[in-house]
Amino acid sequence: MSGEEKKETASKRRAFFPRVLDRVERWGNQLPHPFTLFLLFSLGALILSAVASLLGIYAVHPVTGKEIPAVNLLDRQGIQNIIAKAVSNFTGFAPLGTVLVAMIGVGVAEKSGLFAAGLKALVAGVPAWLMTAALIFAGVNASIAVDAGYVVLIPLGAVLFAGIGRHPLAGLAAAFAGVSGGFSANIFLTALDPLLAGLTQEAARLYDPKYTVPVTANYYFMLASTFLLVIVGVWVSARIIEPRLGSYRAGGEKILDTLRAEEKRGLAAAGITVALEILLALFLTLPANAPLRNSQGALDPFFQGMVTLMAIGFFLPGLAYGLAAGTIRSDRDVGGMIEETMSAMGSYIALAFAASQFVAYFAWSNLGLILAITGAALLKATGLTGIPVIVLFIPLCSLIDLFLASASAKWAVMGPVFVPMFMIMGYSPELTQAAYRIGDSFTNIITPLMPYMPLVITYAQKYEPKIGLGTILAMMLPYSVAFAVSWILFFILWLLLGLPLGPGAVLTYSPVPA
Repeated sequence: MSGEEKKETASKRRAFFPRVLDRVERWGNQLPHPFTLFLLFSLGALILSAVASLLGIYAVHPVTGKEIPAVNLLDRQGIQNIIAKAVSNFTGFAPLGTVLVAMIGVGVAEKSGLFAAGLKALVAGVPAWLMTAALIFAGVNASIAVDAGYVVLIPLGAVLFAGIGRHPLAGLAAAFAGVSGGFSANIFLTALDPLLAGLTQEAARLYDPKYTVPVTANYYFMLASTFLLVIVGVWVSARIIEPRLGSYRAGGEKILDTLRAEEKRGLAAAGITVALEILLALFLTLPANAPLRNSQGALDPFFQGMVTLMAIGFFLPGLAYGLAAGTIRSDRDVGGMIEETMSAMGSYIALAFAASQFVAYFAWSNLGLILAITGAALLKATGLTGIPVIVLFIPLCSLIDLFLASASAKWAVMGPVFVPMFMIMGYSPELTQAAYRIGDSFTNIITPLMPYMPLVITYAQKYEPKIGLGTILAMMLPYSVAFAVSWILFFILWLLLGLPLGPGAVLTYSPVPA
């Protein structure tokens, strides 16, 4: 084979992976809108309920020993419930209220400029040798700012790297890996925590009607995961990404200016506000008879009010920043920020309506419980128990993540099946949720269906005009693989040590007979 033929063969091999990903993108773009998907899922649940009922399908509850038959939702009573309870299904949908309340505070903090200034200060204020770690750390924690990480931190990473003589795409890749690949990890609670906890609780109550999943269900594990991902991300950047990209010859770029005077004033005001909030929280929780302790001295009221506390915790620093920086001049500005945030939640509200109907139908029909009992029995029959069965659940989540990007949309479908299934096998809903969050994160950076992928390509084309999707995916694949392997191994170690996933969130579940 001649040299030219070898080059052509090698070129074809290099082009194979982008072609496969392009094909996945085309297939993925043919999927209906998530709202339509949930309506189709709801219709499917209705039809399956009727078929299963006609076939006499049932399962025996492993705790009570009672038969659980499939319920026909297309008979007279079922149709009446579908029509009469549509509104209550929606208003009673657990994630809806928690997310909207939390977003009131998050919206003010984001729209006032606090998040953007805070990210800039965090990354621009560190020495050059810590730049990669700071970018990934800021990126992992950027989920607290909803979309600010994509909009602010990713282009900022490229500019900062160019300004210190390193390849800007390496900075872009490091920030993107943190923002998207480490989406579930965080040192703070974010809007994702109450959202997933609400869905997990809905699913758990299919099996145990009184089960409660706290917002802090995975906090300890996700806090520790933040530092794991930073270490792994730094290693991938230094050993794989930057050597592969080589030097950047298009000339240096002036690094971002330092924080403006008004931004510094805003951050100082926000910092003082946060310090006062911490002191207030300590006053409300530390004393034995503190207002946020119950009559037995436990902190249940504090954890139950976490969503409200999160909203206040973001709202007040955002307000302080805006007043000091001049982005808030009157109550009209605050109201406008909240309105703008809530208007952006329209798609979520629509999705929540469709998802709430599907969850309700799944519960009414007993299909989720029957599938869970049957699935658990099949898994037990294969001999797969313990850590292996939980670990195998993670790649399943990541595979689905390649085609359906929404974390809540996937969990609303998967939770009602797998949460009760693993409860029957003795694993807590909090553990199942943690496994799901791992699988839902590390493939975000390699799926063409990720909503911000076109934006990332646009950022990259500023430095490499001919760059395409395949190049971005090839650049991000090492992060995805490294995050997957290290995070799963870390999860296994956590299980072996028997550590709690969050405050009061144990690994196992012990069914109590009714």
